[in-house]
Order: sequence, then C-alpha cells, then structure tokens
Amino acid sequence: MNIYLTKAEIKDAETIHEMQIKAFMSLLSKYKDFETSPANELVEKTVMRINQEFTDYYIIKRDNTTVGCIRIVKKDNKLYRVSPIFILPEYQGFGIAQKVFKIIEELYHDAKAWELDTILQEPRNCYLYEKIGYKKTGKTKIINSKMTLVFYEKHLTNLNKYN
Repeated sequence: MNIYLTKAEIKDAETIHEMQIKAFMSLLSKYKDFETSPANELVEKTVMRINQEFTDYYIIKRDNTTVGCIRIVKKDNKLYRVSPIFILPEYQGFGIAQKVFKIIEELYHDAKAWELDTILQEPRNCYLYEKIGYKKTGKTKIINSKMTLVFYEKHLTNLNKYN
C-alpha cells in the first residue's frame, strides 16, 4: 500500500468538499453538531481554506486512489495544526492516517509542536492520536449535550536538529 500526498489546488475544492461530506456525515447524524461539523460546511469554506497563505491542503492518495485529505495550518513559532484530516469511510482502519501523520512530520521537519482536536466520544479517534504520540492538553470544548471536543498536542524533540 503506497500512501502519498498531493498538494490541493482550487480545482480540487469540489472533490475535497464531497469527500469531506461523505467522511463526516455519520458524525453529523450522530452528534447533531450542525454549527461545527465539516459535513455541514459549504464548498466556499473549502475554497477559502485552500487559498489561505498559512494553510497547506493535501489530498491523500492510496496507490492511485483518492482516499481523504489533510489540512495543515501554520501557526507561530513552528507550531502546526491539523484541521481537518479525514479518510473516506471505506478506507478507514487500514493504517492510512498513521502513515499520513508520518509523512507530514517529515514534510514539516522544522515543527516544534503539532496540535489538533477531535471528538471525545469517538474512542477510535482518540486512540489513533494517542498511539502516534499526541497528548491531551486538558482543554475541552462542549459543543452540545452529545459532543465534546478534546484538544491534543505533540511536542517534537529531534536530536538531529541544530536550530
């Protein structure tokens, strides 16, 4: 299984948007988070994100098949945020996300830390992030009576770095 990323362009916005809806629709149905769910966003928001100077959007490919996306937000002091990452439902559970995180950590080798958030009530998501080295920050945000976001960070200490 060959996993790789291709940089998204404006022409990819519709495809990304359709995948995002497909990937997040079950969570929207489950948690009714109409204000915050990526499944409820308009394609214009995807276009806006692709156009942001501080954002890199990548399409995730498995061999030659598009299976998801990841957006990297460049913050200050070599801090990066993943928001969102998604794998289409039929490709989940094959270790793709773990490989994608490894790829982005190599691409952004200058990173001192990474951050992301996920749904506390989704143990598979929490397990994935903890398995690849993310730690809970202690910060949470209640979205509604069914759903709470939990925030994670990963601090990198690479002894090969000289800066």
